[in-house]
Amino acid sequence: MRAKIMAISCTVLTLAGWHGASMCSGQTTDPPQGKNLAQLATSSASYTSGDTTLAALNDGRELRNSREQPHNAYGNWPRRGTQWVEYRWAKPISTNRVEVYWWADGRGVAEPKACRLLAWDGQQYAPVRGAEQIGVQRDQYNRADFQQVSSDRLRLEFDSDDSGHSTGILEWRVFDTGDSPELPPIVTGDVDRIVMLGGKTYLEGSVKTLSDDPPTVAWRKKSGPGEVQFADAASLSTSATFSEVGEYVLELAAGKPDAMNTAEVAVRVEQPPTEPPLGVVYTKRYEIDSPLWNHRAKAIITRWIPHCIDRINRPDLEEGGINNFLDAAKKLAGEPAHAHRGYVFSNAWVHQTVESMCIALMVDPQGDEEIIAAQQMMEVTLEDWIPKILAAQEPDGYLQTAFTLNDRMHRWTPGNRTGHEGYVAGYFLESAINHYTLTNGTDLRLYNAAKKLADCWVANIGPEPGKRPWYDEHQELEQALVRFGRFVNDMEGDGAGDNYIALAKFLLDNRGGGAEYDQSHRPVQQQYEAVGHAVRAVYSYSAMADVATETGDLDYRSAVMSLWDNIVNRKYYLTGGIGSGETSEGFGEDFSLPNRGYCESCSSCGEIFFQYKLHLSYHDAKYVDLYEETFYNALLGSLELSGSNFYYQNPLTEASPRYPWHVCPCCVGNIPRTLLMLPTWTYTTDGEGVYVNLYIGGTTQIEGVGGGLELVQQTDYPWSGNVKLLVNPSEPTTMKIRLRSPSRSVSELYQSTPQADGVIAVKVNGQAVEADTRGGYVVIDRTWQRGDEIELTLPMTPQRVKCDLRVAANRGRVALRYGPLVYSIETVDGNNLDGLLPPDAEITTEWRPDLLGGVTVIKSQFADGTPLLAVPNYARNNRQPQQGRNRSIVWIRDQ
Repeated sequence: MRAKIMAISCTVLTLAGWHGASMCSGQTTDPPQGKNLAQLATSSASYTSGDTTLAALNDGRELRNSREQPHNAYGNWPRRGTQWVEYRWAKPISTNRVEVYWWADGRGVAEPKACRLLAWDGQQYAPVRGAEQIGVQRDQYNRADFQQVSSDRLRLEFDSDDSGHSTGILEWRVFDTGDSPELPPIVTGDVDRIVMLGGKTYLEGSVKTLSDDPPTVAWRKKSGPGEVQFADAASLSTSATFSEVGEYVLELAAGKPDAMNTAEVAVRVEQPPTEPPLGVVYTKRYEIDSPLWNHRAKAIITRWIPHCIDRINRPDLEEGGINNFLDAAKKLAGEPAHAHRGYVFSNAWVHQTVESMCIALMVDPQGDEEIIAAQQMMEVTLEDWIPKILAAQEPDGYLQTAFTLNDRMHRWTPGNRTGHEGYVAGYFLESAINHYTLTNGTDLRLYNAAKKLADCWVANIGPEPGKRPWYDEHQELEQALVRFGRFVNDMEGDGAGDNYIALAKFLLDNRGGGAEYDQSHRPVQQQYEAVGHAVRAVYSYSAMADVATETGDLDYRSAVMSLWDNIVNRKYYLTGGIGSGETSEGFGEDFSLPNRGYCESCSSCGEIFFQYKLHLSYHDAKYVDLYEETFYNALLGSLELSGSNFYYQNPLTEASPRYPWHVCPCCVGNIPRTLLMLPTWTYTTDGEGVYVNLYIGGTTQIEGVGGGLELVQQTDYPWSGNVKLLVNPSEPTTMKIRLRSPSRSVSELYQSTPQADGVIAVKVNGQAVEADTRGGYVVIDRTWQRGDEIELTLPMTPQRVKCDLRVAANRGRVALRYGPLVYSIETVDGNNLDGLLPPDAEITTEWRPDLLGGVTVIKSQFADGTPLLAVPNYARNNRQPQQGRNRSIVWIRDQ
């Protein structure tokens, strides 16, 4: 309810001075008269494109020219013809001058060919004489002077040009004649949020007023089950604590008795988790036995990772690869060296690919000659790369070739905050974990080098005397430090990794006073809305979730759960992708989810990390439901079925094929390392047993449960809901096995029908057992012996998905789902992407072994009787028609 404004209403009574003559209609050359009343208006429009905002109309930005970014503009692309924007005030205002600054982005938006001003006369909008032809020049304010009018509503109408452009506005000012009444201020509370009982929530209200006297402000509890204590109820910036769990509404009031406004903040108070976090199942050697995953893993191992290796090995790779490590080693040895190549963070895709190779080598090839050959090549590559990478590590452990090769770049200095020192360091730490598990700790080269690097950071960054404060612009190191610290603790014990976890918290604690782009705009404990660059955001939130789990810090927990709620219930695509791209590779406003959105592959990886960390902390299946959604729909489809090409972005409407590389190849190693870490995503443990999170056929060895446990899944899920689980403990073991009972509509943004949640039946050794479901898991508690068998039946039926009406892009549209899979329709199958799927049309499924490596398709008919064929979204755009381009969409017209 951040921007919910409860204005004192006022009906327009008069419209004075209506027929004044025009005094000017052009560029402003003298100082404006009066105050800009637009700042206290609420705005609306005939249409607003998803990547722009109405708030730009009256945000008071200083403008240099008409070529602004969309998030700083109002626009109506792709609409053309006559459009309008409107201001409303709580009371009638008096004005005789307006100024308009047009947006022209040099692409689809240009200044209009005509514009005019209208005012509400109590019954209708009527033209304001003298303002029938407001100027339409770009790069300036276009001023219109006219005789005084009084109204509580003004409207600008404008006509697009004859060249097919849409229109937009950067700023629309309305100046006071001096006769306007005192208007109530615009009051903004803060974002809705969640707070842990016993913790506090930090409130940051704001008030916009034209009064010379500061308004009186006051916070109060409007509703809720318990007491609320404000640190300072008369301050815009304050904190609050709560006495009981439940739903609360806080109200901020500001103004004077005759000109008052209020805004509300919804707060949900929850109990923090009390149980210890779940245990990580580290990815070690495992076997895949799944129709879908055998195909996907083979493509990754035999095609994609070797493709990345070939690229990274190129001596002349402009984006930077192994060449940078070779030159850094030369520089450290006192030899002539080439300048650093590519982005400052180009070490990242090398480290990611090292980790991907390590994980790929832990996949049992089961005699497949192509996989065996690829794995042999990877073993040779690791033996080639590891010494080259370690030769570029500086004597004190520091490793970042961009800094080593540039004497003008100094470590941990504000001027080089964009140098991604922590970003590349984090990926190195993570690569060392899977190299250790690959070799079962027999090869410690990367592990010891990673400890040396982490120790270098600990020795230089921290609160102790002689150390410095710091935060990196990209938050990969923060989540890597906790992951690495936990791993070191598990391998060595005695808190050997605690310093790394403490450093992660210190780096996060240093954020504040910066920009939304890198989530440094507020202290992390006071962040409740997902903003800025989406990858940086979810990496940050993943690290915050880790720190909250490790420390129990209630303010961290409150911020993490608020951010989770904001993403999942306001900024989350049906595919599990995040980041609409309306800000730079980042999040837009609540409920702004254009289908051409960004959904970067790296942000899908980060979203999986974030949901997984919350599962560890809360033991709840809903977080697994969400990362399964992202896994199958946003991330899996980033790679072509052949494994030859990929998508950096994953919008829900697509007309271009995948490509082999990218000028910023940050995703190329992130995708395979995340997809292949199947044991980690599939299982977790606690002191009572094991959690079965994903249903993927294969064999996994799980340590730390009894004397050791082998789990064998037999299933073709997601094509059917039949799952068989063979339980093979090394000795009879009493434990709980928890089986995820899926929910297909965790996000409040989407509702699926018919219902297909839960579990149909569970059997143990052929005998039905009652489904005792807790926290989204069916719990089976017994003494298990080798060969015990669990049979699980999940409901699998095609579903229609409808979206929250606040998401403008999906109004009048429906999506199709089957199990965890979201579906697309493509032109290559003869689908009319503008066709209408009637709400009562039958939808059926059919297994097609001949199509896209074997998929279940969804079939129906459009309203005109033509057939509809939908394929899983991960398999979209793997075929091209003989003529033209293939196009795909997720959301289909149904109205």
